[in-house]
Amino acid sequence: MKYSNRFLLGAASVLLSAGIALAGQASAETLRYALGYPPGSDATKAAENYAEKVSTYSDGELSVRVFPLSLLNFAETSAGVRDGIADIGYLLTAYFPSEYAHTNLIAEAAMQMQLYGDAVRGREGPAYVGAMLEYIFFNCPECHDEYAQQQQVFTGLASSSNYGLHCNAPVRTLEELQGKRVRAAGSQWSRWANEFGATPVTMSGNEALEALRQGIVDCVIISTPDLANLGIIEATTDTTIDVPGGVFAGAAITSVNRDTWQSLDDNQRGALLRAAAHISAEIPWVYHQREEEVLERAKAERGLRVHEAAPELMEATRKFVEGDMETLVEVYRDQRGVQRGAEMLDEFRPVLERWIELVSDVSSKEELAELYWTEVLSQVDPAQHGR
Repeated sequence: MKYSNRFLLGAASVLLSAGIALAGQASAETLRYALGYPPGSDATKAAENYAEKVSTYSDGELSVRVFPLSLLNFAETSAGVRDGIADIGYLLTAYFPSEYAHTNLIAEAAMQMQLYGDAVRGREGPAYVGAMLEYIFFNCPECHDEYAQQQQVFTGLASSSNYGLHCNAPVRTLEELQGKRVRAAGSQWSRWANEFGATPVTMSGNEALEALRQGIVDCVIISTPDLANLGIIEATTDTTIDVPGGVFAGAAITSVNRDTWQSLDDNQRGALLRAAAHISAEIPWVYHQREEEVLERAKAERGLRVHEAAPELMEATRKFVEGDMETLVEVYRDQRGVQRGAEMLDEFRPVLERWIELVSDVSSKEELAELYWTEVLSQVDPAQHGR
């Protein structure tokens, strides 16, 4: 059989193009992304979307493989990323109070969102994430030093929606709170529990379901969507949605191993920063959007009873928050060696108030991602950051 030269040249061109494409795919570097949430959770879906964004923004030079609750759990993430078991980690800094003290100081101050009331209701997470991104990147050299000491580079942050009380009995009043054993995800919530006669219990979110089911704790302080994400919905009978309040903001969700970061070129680092704007927006946005859905599902499927806190408990909580800002400074100075805590909180407050205004008209996670990018992450120099 005879083929024309034109056909042979065309076929050779197609094969050459295919070979180049395959070579490009073969040479793409794959980064391992570990998170302590299980498959199918909101955080895992956001991580998978992040992986797609990294591939897109790097023009296929980078790919990300997501390992949900398989490579590292929450308690293992800091050391695992430090030691290169994962290239990127969903790092909950509150689990490591000494290693990330300056980040945790600002994160623990998130209970102050209780004081802004209707001005930020339903946007607490997006506002606080934007403010923390801006503050950490541009105003907290101590934060970056702490990440460097753990062989990591800070690139993104997320938060939950408001934290409530999820219990095995009604807890609506000061009297009902007294004597309860409460799983607390941060020192601020532990102090709140102590203030009102409850006993805080520190444990990983991965352990909270069994602790509540077995009666080791009476309540779990966590966001409503994490009832579903962590399976805690199975052991919860009563939820009080408006106390203690505040968001979990100690989530450096795309913390990158320092050696991995420094092995990348500027365009690849830029792709990670651009993708970080998306996951930093998606998680708090989705958490807020899913609150009502999870509550309705729990009421329909499990008979969950949803309560509002008694007015005296709400007022006592607000007074606690006002005083806790000073306590926070003292605790971090005396126990964590943070010397300029009061200055940091004073610097952070106007940044937070600016972000409360910035997010007030945002109507989608895409708009929020663009806001994080234009206001913060686009201004980070990938050639200098993490050096």
